[in-house]
Amino acid sequence: MNDSAIRVRGLRKTYGSTTAVAGLDLDVRRGETLAVLGPNGAGKSTTVQILSAQLPRDGGAVTVLGTDPAGADRRFRSRLGIVSQTANDLLELTVAEVVRHFAAYYPRPRDPGRVLDEVGLAGQAKQKLRQLSGGQRRRVDVALGVVGNPELLFLDEPTTGFDPEARRRFWDLIRSLAADGTTILLTTHYLDEAEALADRIAVIAAGRIRASGTVADLVDDREVTVAWRDGAKTTDTPTALIAELSAAHGGEIPGLTVTRPSLEDAYLRLTGQETAA
Repeated sequence: MNDSAIRVRGLRKTYGSTTAVAGLDLDVRRGETLAVLGPNGAGKSTTVQILSAQLPRDGGAVTVLGTDPAGADRRFRSRLGIVSQTANDLLELTVAEVVRHFAAYYPRPRDPGRVLDEVGLAGQAKQKLRQLSGGQRRRVDVALGVVGNPELLFLDEPTTGFDPEARRRFWDLIRSLAADGTTILLTTHYLDEAEALADRIAVIAAGRIRASGTVADLVDDREVTVAWRDGAKTTDTPTALIAELSAAHGGEIPGLTVTRPSLEDAYLRLTGQETAA
């Protein structure tokens, strides 16, 4: 059985003189959660739209669930969930009516009532969409993305506008879907969200994947910074350095701090956003 849910080679997309995606390569395994990180304009949303058959590409080879999305039919689309969608044309319907309406498009949908509970909208089920706050409307988008019980779920910055409680509830939902075998491609600006949910992380900049792997793969934890009152040094042998400093200072090292690289450090380095301290 083919283990690949998404395979992309040399993907390209331009808008006039602007290059949005510039020869991007990407692989996502079935059952995997991949988070894609990148600054605004890096090509994240364009890539998601091409993979989910919402936008044509200008070049490259793309296979999604064994199908080229350029020739997507209704059956292919029913296997996908997309959280970038909105229901602006259904503002006079209630939340429950909208979710039931979208569930009817899929052959094996999840229970709409359960979905509303999972996204924290059970209390708003009888409210019309136009009565909801921006954060609540975004929760409706999430409900519409998952109600079809998709094999592959695209989440394009899904928690924008969420309060902390809603965000944690969403994380629990995504973990549950992943545990059930759903393949998930998540774009986000929140590094903690990527660390909490993803099996692997891909960093994109200027329309290309700069690096991908686990957090441990991306973060070079050999570059540890040891600082003390009189100086600082980056080293791959921090324990030995601390022992030397301890001996030199008679046991106590004034102002000692040990800082290991973080995902944020790796992200800034890979996207060219590092700034001098």
